[in-house]
Amino acid sequence: MKSDLKIKNDVLEELSWQPNIDETQVGVAVKNGIVTLTGIVSDLTKKDAIERAVKNIAGVKAVAEAIKVKYGDSDKHSDIEIAKAAIDALDWNASVPMDQIIVEVDHGTIYLTGEVEWAYQKDFAKRTIENLFGVKEVINNIQLSHKTTANDVAHKIEKALERSATIDSKNIMVHLDGNTIVLGGMVHSLKEKDDAEIAAYSAPGVTNVINEIEVEYSPVYL
Repeated sequence: MKSDLKIKNDVLEELSWQPNIDETQVGVAVKNGIVTLTGIVSDLTKKDAIERAVKNIAGVKAVAEAIKVKYGDSDKHSDIEIAKAAIDALDWNASVPMDQIIVEVDHGTIYLTGEVEWAYQKDFAKRTIENLFGVKEVINNIQLSHKTTANDVAHKIEKALERSATIDSKNIMVHLDGNTIVLGGMVHSLKEKDDAEIAAYSAPGVTNVINEIEVEYSPVYL
């Protein structure tokens, strides 16, 4: 099994390899395969890139991310400017029903409220605006109105997992509890675990996904 020290060294090497990440801005601690990230970066895009890079490393079981975004004084945008940019971006995204979403901004943090029919619309709304300049965080409080009526929701999710090139679906179990999907089983990386959750959220009528999939590191012998 990969040691915490080896995981930490791999994390640091991966961050230094990424051209858009300054690894000197990031603090890394590892305990029992759980990586804790700290530090300050200049925008939300860098923060997300760091988290994605770490999740791709073999042996990482979970990521506790405490990185803060701090813009320079000359780079600050007013809440009004951020709100306008967010509304424009959402309006341009055909997958997001902008007329059903309310945008509020407070000191660079965007709060989304409203009601949409599908979980992917809620997810797309957040993704559309989270990397806009000046945004420190997006709090997604959008509610879902769609109710599950089909009896084969779990089957559809299993088929979606089978179609995915990044997911080993045979090791994933899907359980439907009302409008909630519970995922279980074992995968080899955090990215695989996240991809399974994204696939589950795309199913019709799903309002919540409980991801209990465990990450198992498989060593490669040379």
